[in-house]
This record gives sequence, C-alpha cells and structure tokens, in this order.
Amino acid sequence: MGLAVQRVTPEPVPASARQVMVRMRDGVLLATDVYEPGSTPSPAVLVRLPYDKNSRYVFFERVAERFTARGYVLVVQDVRGKFRSQGATLGWTGEVDDGYDTIEWITRQPWSDGIVGMFGDSYYGFTQWSAVVAQHPALRAIVPRVTCTGNGPGIAAYDPGSGRPQPLWLEGADYLAHHWVDRDTYDFEPDLTKRPLIAAYEKAFAALGKRSTGFDLVVGGITLPPYNGPHPYDARPVPVLHCVGWFDNLGIAHMRDYAELARRPGWAAVQYLIADAVDHENYLLENAPAAHGTDHMTDDAALERMLDAYTGPALDFFDVFLRGIAGPESLPRVRFKVGHAQWRTSTAWPPPEAAETELWLAAADRAAGPVPGGRLAEHPPAEEQSASWRYDPDNLVPSATPNTFMLLRDHPDERPTADRDDVLVFTGPAAVSGKPLDLAGPVQVLLHVESTAPTFDIFVRLLDLAPDGSMRLIVRGSRQADAPGPVEIDLGHTGYRLRPGHRLALLIAGSDFPNHLPNSGSYEDPWRTTAPKASLQTLRAWAAHPSRLRLTVLPQAG
Repeated sequence: MGLAVQRVTPEPVPASARQVMVRMRDGVLLATDVYEPGSTPSPAVLVRLPYDKNSRYVFFERVAERFTARGYVLVVQDVRGKFRSQGATLGWTGEVDDGYDTIEWITRQPWSDGIVGMFGDSYYGFTQWSAVVAQHPALRAIVPRVTCTGNGPGIAAYDPGSGRPQPLWLEGADYLAHHWVDRDTYDFEPDLTKRPLIAAYEKAFAALGKRSTGFDLVVGGITLPPYNGPHPYDARPVPVLHCVGWFDNLGIAHMRDYAELARRPGWAAVQYLIADAVDHENYLLENAPAAHGTDHMTDDAALERMLDAYTGPALDFFDVFLRGIAGPESLPRVRFKVGHAQWRTSTAWPPPEAAETELWLAAADRAAGPVPGGRLAEHPPAEEQSASWRYDPDNLVPSATPNTFMLLRDHPDERPTADRDDVLVFTGPAAVSGKPLDLAGPVQVLLHVESTAPTFDIFVRLLDLAPDGSMRLIVRGSRQADAPGPVEIDLGHTGYRLRPGHRLALLIAGSDFPNHLPNSGSYEDPWRTTAPKASLQTLRAWAAHPSRLRLTVLPQAG
C-alpha cells in the first residue's frame, strides 16, 4: 500500500493585507504582507516565518488587528524557499542577509518612520536573532518566543547548545521531513515500526519525488553554521523580551540564552523575561487538557482569548522601545507564572529569594517496582544502594505524547509509564497540607550510572504525583552517555506549585519513543541499524556516589 501524502499550499492573502514581493541582494523575491494602521509613518514590527504567513495556524490576520490598533505597521514575510517566496528551501542558513535586506526595504517605505522591531515564535524567533547578527541600525527591539539562538537543522535534541551529547531528537528530524522539502508542507505518517528507521522516510521521499535537505543533514550528522556573522551573543545588544514557556520543548535552550545574555554587561541592561506555564503551541497549563472551548487550534473564541495574552506583553514592550510612549521602568524585569498559582514579578531570575535544595535518591531496591518506588530523601543513604533498568529496543518506553510541541493540549497521565518494570521511579513526601512547594528556577539531576553497552541514553522526567495517583510532567531532560560515572542532566527551568497532598516523582528511563531515535546500543548508526542491542543500566545511590535531584524553591508563605 502506498503512503498517503497531503500537500499543504498557501492560503489566500487576506483583504486587510497588501502583499509585496521584496527583492533581496541576490535578486530573490520574498512574499511580504503589509498591514498598516490608520496613520503613517509608523514604527514597523517584522515577522519572518516558514509556515505560510496567511494560514490560520499562525493567525497573523488576527494578530495584525491588535498591532495596527496600537499604531504599528505589521510586516509578515514568508522566508526564502517557503510558500510564496522564491529561492532554495534550506532553513537557518540565509536569514542574516535576508533579515537585513528586509529591514532596509522597510525603512525606505512611505509608511515607515525608520524604526523596526521583530516578533514571533520558534523559527520566527530564530529569524529575529539572525537579524540581530545582521546589525541593521533600524532594529530597536525583539520579542523572541519559545525559541533559541542554537536552533538549526543540526539540532540533536530539545537541548541545543548544551555542548553535551544528546539523544537524537526523532521528532525534530520528522519536522524537517514535513516542513523543509520545498515551498509547501507535506502531511504523512511514517511507519516507525520497521527497521531500519531511515526506511520510513526514504519511502516518504520516494512518494514525494523529492527530498528534504535539512533532514539529510541531520541524518548525516552535518551541522551548517546558522549565522554568517558573529553569534548573537557577540552582536550589538538590542532590547529583548524573552517569552519562555515552562512546558516548551525548546525551553531549556531558551533559558540558556537568557542566562548567558544576562551575564554579559552590554546585554544585561536590556534583558527582560516573561515566562508562562505554556507549551510551544501556546496551550496553557490552567486549561490542560484542552477541551473544545479552550482549544485555540479549533475554536475561534478560544483563539481570540489566547491572542490577547500572546500579543499583549509584546505590544507593551514595543510601546517602550519603539514608540517611546512609556519608560523602561514601566516594565517588570522578570514576570513569571507559578503553574497552578499566580503571576509574580522579580528583579532577576531565579528570584533572589529562591534557594537551592537537594533530594537524594534512596531506597533504590524499590525503584524498579511500581509507584511509589524508591524515595526522594533529605539525606543520602548511608550504605551503598543500586537499582537497574533495562533498555529493550523491542519494547521501548513510550513518549508521553507523540507531539511535544503541543504537550499541554493532552497533558497525559504518565502513571502507566511510571509503573513499568523497565523504568526507575523515586517519589518524595507529600507537600504538607496548607503549605505548597513552589519551584522557581533551574532543576538538575546528577546520576551515577554504568551500562553493559558502550553507548546509552538516559531520559529523566520530573512528575507531579497527585492524590488520585495520576502523574503529569513538570520538566524533563536527557543525556547520551558513553562511559560509566556521574551524568549531570539539565531539566530546564520552571515555575510550578506542588499543591498540598501532591508529591514529586522522578522517572528514569532508557528510551523515549517516538520523540527520540532509539539508541543502537552499539557504535552502529541508529538510523540504519537493523539489530539494535539491548542493555542493562545500573544506578548507584549512596554517600560515595550521591545520585540526587537539585531544585530551586521559593520560601513558603506564612
């Protein structure tokens, strides 16, 4: 049976926009929509994206209503090689020059007052960092959302830029195979039950009659330099409002950008952070799992409500740095949501009043059993303890959801996974009645692990174990290891309330499928192996090999 493929082509340009084909320095024309306010010249906000500027998925016709009402020209452009724009389809490699040329074009238009800001999510956050590298003097402020400077076709996992070996992010490669073939997008379901796994995508490309260069780069282990200039960290600083999602699959890398820039004197003065309990596709923890009335992908009223929160912080930021109608003192330096609680403001992140605390993995002999498993204890065990978990490529540990970009849309119960006998789980004491535990800052684990395989993956999830026995994600992280010893894993940052009666649970596994490519268990290419090897991993937990969870917590109220 042939593979079913649906081709997604551009939607019509809305009547409220005027499309212009803007010429780049090499003659390529990029399709660009202009939404003008009632009076001009005005500051312009530029968005450069690869997802069809006119699709409901990116909803820019409705975003434009909010921007033009505040006196901004909104300019939305299909990037090179996508939808209505000309040029070769290869993301991440030409955005510096194209960003500069588009800003230059904006400044020469009669509706422009010569001041430009940029806005947008994910890839269209990356195009903002590319424009920062280009250093056009008209670019005065950016609002990158759920993104990172290390984004690119060579991404190995949802922790780009860490400098540490990561399990291969199959979900990311799958994205490239769908979105970066040619100008259009292709919907298909690869059959990931067969080996080698690369065959599923070869079948898809054969059905399409064309390939994704970005996918081929990832499979070949080739990383192209995304910036033909300095790294954004080394470019001229511009004011930045980082919009971070605690449940975003790029959140670890986004917070690394924020922390790095906050350490640099030139950048630190113009860094702002707003962090919400939201995922990559703007689903909120407070509405999870989404129902018809709260699912903005399908419900127009829900979309309108979401867009107010989506655009509001950016518009307030631009009022300060593009229009100058408010002062910087009107903006909180840090505004963050504590999930299941409320918004807070702070002068810095983590909040100065937050403190680190550690919980030690103990009762390891029970960790392979069903929940509650082992313990998260206040002190390390006095005697040597160990626990083992197996990696079976024929019985992989399932991902919580096949689409981590929309993790909160389903917000699945992970209790069935935690009860498996091929994972380890450690649980802490219940939060004391009336005294919740508020997390606000980074989360890390240090595990002492050895394996029977020369290479192995470690996936860690920190979960909220509710009184009814259900378990849902707080943060997650992963590492690939190739030697016995201590393994430090960054689980990212969070703002999260562990409510009274709830418990923390730490889950450790050897696979996470289909989000990640299964490890070959050997030096074979995991894409092409037909016989991946099983292995046994052993965790050491005692004072001499202290495996532990490190949290950042706020003082308890009262």
